[in-house]
Amino acid sequence: MARSTTHAYEGLLSAGFFPRARSYPCSRVPPAAIREPAVRAGEPLFTERHLQCVWFDTALRPAVLTSERGEAVTVEDPGIWNLEAGPDFVGAVIRVGPEQRRISGDVEIHVHASDWGSHGHSNDPRYNRVRIHVTHFPGTVPIAALPAGTIQIALKNALAANPHFDFDAVDVTAYPHAARPKQTRCFKVLAGSSPDAKGALLDSAGEERMRRKAERLAFAMGERDADQVLYEEVLAALGYKHNKAPFRRLAERVPLSVLRETSDRNAQSAYVILMGAAGLLPQRMKASWDAETRAFVRSMWDVWWKKKERWQSGMLTLSEWRLAGLRPANRPERRLMAAAALFTQKTGLAQQWKQLAERNPQSCLEQASQMIRSVDGGYWNHRLAFGGKRCAEPISLVGASRTDAILNNVFIPFLAAVDLKDVLDGPLLDQLPDEADNDIVRQTALSLFGPDHAPSLYRNGLRRQGLIQIFHDFCLNDRSRCAECSLPGLLTG
Repeated sequence: MARSTTHAYEGLLSAGFFPRARSYPCSRVPPAAIREPAVRAGEPLFTERHLQCVWFDTALRPAVLTSERGEAVTVEDPGIWNLEAGPDFVGAVIRVGPEQRRISGDVEIHVHASDWGSHGHSNDPRYNRVRIHVTHFPGTVPIAALPAGTIQIALKNALAANPHFDFDAVDVTAYPHAARPKQTRCFKVLAGSSPDAKGALLDSAGEERMRRKAERLAFAMGERDADQVLYEEVLAALGYKHNKAPFRRLAERVPLSVLRETSDRNAQSAYVILMGAAGLLPQRMKASWDAETRAFVRSMWDVWWKKKERWQSGMLTLSEWRLAGLRPANRPERRLMAAAALFTQKTGLAQQWKQLAERNPQSCLEQASQMIRSVDGGYWNHRLAFGGKRCAEPISLVGASRTDAILNNVFIPFLAAVDLKDVLDGPLLDQLPDEADNDIVRQTALSLFGPDHAPSLYRNGLRRQGLIQIFHDFCLNDRSRCAECSLPGLLTG
């Protein structure tokens, strides 16, 4: 099902897809004027905000970086996170080269080196004290365009060398951002609006969020087989917040075509391969295990010892997984069984989802949810852990909240990416499941609608997606405490 990148975009950009997204304020002005520039097609899902968090947090920032001249750089002080206009951090200190030269000054962070020029910093006096220009992708700004003595640092290679790092695991809302006034300018603009008008704003933002997800998925399917793309995305979603990175690495190290070939599309064999390659296969029996568990683990090793040589060099290690503090139902040992069952069926998941939506457009969300939640887990149908107490009632391998996340973040964008316009023309988007409430949804609703608003205004999945989109486009990177935010003007324009 792989297709050209150009074709992958045609359906998404046509007038028929996500029509309400066209009334979202972001669509009426150049993106750079109101939010961080979008990551270019095919690149990882991250923004300058993610890079700011990496620079600021010693737990995320590589201990040793490299300048554009190949000199080692260590960060003595990342500086103060600037919540006003100007450079991202002020008063930073780094050490450069074998002689440990000490360089102090402000820090400006971009995704690409060329963003320095496109953002107009060369002619802005607020950036005269910048001495450290940090980007994700390698590349350099002409020396004449930067303040004298500026060191240029690219993060990409150092981050890629850390098997534990994943942009999805960076909680951008946990880091400093400007406090909002009790009554924001958006609230004052929207105060006189009807509930229908407020709902329409959230609907348009929600459709824009889904459009962007679909666009990225379409691009990926233009480069790789559709089932492989879904395999990567579903595994990442199964990993939840803390294990997205190892799940995605596992999907890359054990490609779906190879998994199907080496397992003969047998779900149990595929599960063993995934467990072994993930470094999660139990290494020894425990005395406390019951007979069923012992037999299950023994059968896994009967398969793995014949196949492990192929995966020996690419195996993940146990230390790459976040296992402490997980709810038993969310442990990767169970979730990998769900992946094995979903992706070894005779008909690929991409074709199943496409046929399901075409045949049952009104009920495809419910049926897709049932498809995910009803996969056979074998041993895991009645267990939460190896050797754990056997539960009388079956336990779904994928719970309701994870299933909802897969539907919103993978299933619906997939339908758009494969041009199922007739399906999306119906009420499907208004039936998106509600994902779990979070701080972003609550904070943005408070900023837009004030403390006395009715939560029923956004009690559907699409409108919650809209609140998240508005937060990322406008609130997250606003340093003016709403004074210079462009959203109020766009709402009245």
